[in-house]
Amino acid sequence: MRFHTEARRDAYDVIVVGGGIGGLTAGALLAKAGRSVLVVERHDRPGGYAHAFRRGRLRFDSAVHLVGGCGPGGLVDRVLRTLGTSAACEFARIDPFYTTRFPDFALRVPGGVEEFVEAHAEAFPDEEKGLRELVQICLDVWSEAEGAPDVNLATDLPLLRRRHPTLVRFHRATLGAVLRAELRDPRLMAAFSTLWPYAGLPPSRLSFVYWATLLTSYLVEGAWYCRGTFQQLANALATGLRDAGGELLLRSTVRRILVRDGRAHGVVLENGQRIAAPIVISGADAKQTFEELVGRELLPQPFAARLARMRPSVSAFVAYAAGRYDVRGAGLSHENFFWTGHDHDAHAAAAAEGRIDWLTLTVPTLADPSLAPPGEHAFVLTTLLPFDAAPSWRDAKESFAERLLARAEELAPGLRSGLTFFEAATPRTMERYTRNERGAIYGFEHSPDQVGPGRLALRSPVSGLLLAGHWARPGGGIYGVVMSGVETARAIAGVPSGAARDAGPLLGPEGR
Repeated sequence: MRFHTEARRDAYDVIVVGGGIGGLTAGALLAKAGRSVLVVERHDRPGGYAHAFRRGRLRFDSAVHLVGGCGPGGLVDRVLRTLGTSAACEFARIDPFYTTRFPDFALRVPGGVEEFVEAHAEAFPDEEKGLRELVQICLDVWSEAEGAPDVNLATDLPLLRRRHPTLVRFHRATLGAVLRAELRDPRLMAAFSTLWPYAGLPPSRLSFVYWATLLTSYLVEGAWYCRGTFQQLANALATGLRDAGGELLLRSTVRRILVRDGRAHGVVLENGQRIAAPIVISGADAKQTFEELVGRELLPQPFAARLARMRPSVSAFVAYAAGRYDVRGAGLSHENFFWTGHDHDAHAAAAAEGRIDWLTLTVPTLADPSLAPPGEHAFVLTTLLPFDAAPSWRDAKESFAERLLARAEELAPGLRSGLTFFEAATPRTMERYTRNERGAIYGFEHSPDQVGPGRLALRSPVSGLLLAGHWARPGGGIYGVVMSGVETARAIAGVPSGAARDAGPLLGPEGR
């Protein structure tokens, strides 16, 4: 990436704080629509949690494993085609979707709705009726969420009940409660909810609506890996921004969002440059955006109080490794979940206490062998851990890395002996690179009271200041932040919100 120390102009139509996927999506689409746009990113590359890094001949994604909506007609595909940069990304369909392993059984789970149901029904034939009913509920939630308006449940509940009955029925439900209502076997409940780490909360605390949309987006639109790492996706969005006349400022930090008479009117960079704009979009940590960049004293008191009550998501401990290992002989898929029991709430409780009781093992070289030297594989080992699982991550990092590798060795015997590279990242690492509170990896946690209308709206109480990214609706994950970027751009361009998969109407029939 090319660097320059100051923005080329002193005024833009839109300034985006943070070059994560949500902010990049909004900024690039608005530039394509003819707005002058500046994106300011403190890192040396765009992408946020989607950025990648090199270690010699190895390339690693920092956090992203899979993304939905990358196939023809999917949300990500629509955005890239709108920007004219779809050729910059080559997406590989991941199938099987994932492998989940428990002490007494394992499932290799294929992609596709019917295939997903049949794989679980074959292992638990007495539960097929409940399985199908549960999947249908998930499909109904996903379908209704795609077209649901951005409303306040307190004032628009009658309308929602008529048009979006499944969303209303389950908007306060947890995944655990719905599982218990539809299924009987705890082992099936554990297998069916395998993807809960992708949302950051165990079934008893996780919003069913959020989880259902997450799972269904993968099953309907496919699970995809971006060859060359997901940095390619971030770069494609950045290229779309620049090709449309927008500007990306790297290694730059916003010191202050300027507010006068209740309205945002620009930013001040850390180097002192003042840049005017009638619209500012923040993809940064929401509490930092409002409490530090804006100032608590400028916020309406009810909003400030609500913001203070909202809970950030959990963080993660991640190890990046490479070496020679018989991946296929060990039965590994691209994405592998290893559990020590059937109780996911117990797994989450162990993580809260700093114990490594489960992990995911990702093998991206199954989709893209070029990420490692010939004959080697790249591995990413991940477990969720809270920021305060260790008093000092500098002191505890080596111990946690050893424990994570030891757990992986139990489940993939011989992995350690073939390793030629190993490096770990802690929740403090996540905080340092993103400045997210306590290293949060999904913005605010996805509990029932913090999704949908419970999450921050894209429009903030400060006129001219909008949000894009995982702190705002609809929530975390690449699919979610791309959706937020699309909807934020639409709101600014005056285009009505529509089905999230369809980014095209933002630009109108002439493409501008």
